[in-house]
Amino acid sequence: MSSDNQWSAVEDEGQLSRLIRKSRDSPFVPVGIAGFMTVVSYGLYKLKYRRDQKMSVHLIHMRVAAHGFVVGAVTLGVLSSMYKDYIRPRFFDVSKK
Repeated sequence: MSSDNQWSAVEDEGQLSRLIRKSRDSPFVPVGIAGFMTVVSYGLYKLKYRRDQKMSVHLIHMRVAAHGFVVGAVTLGVLSSMYKDYIRPRFFDVSKK
């Protein structure tokens, strides 16, 4: 086997520096993570006061809310990326003319 494996991970990159690098590439990833954590925290808080609601129904509602927030953040990220890559250069770049 060759030692020049291009798919190997960078050894000196830590988790925090990797998260910072990824958040610069796509800024809505930290928004999705924060929203997910907020929904989970709220769900754990409300778990104590769920009254007569079944546990499984409560967990399903919290899972749907967390997934909805993450999907919304990803959708906003894709729309932002499409705007930066396609719409803004096409209509607002006057240097090409």
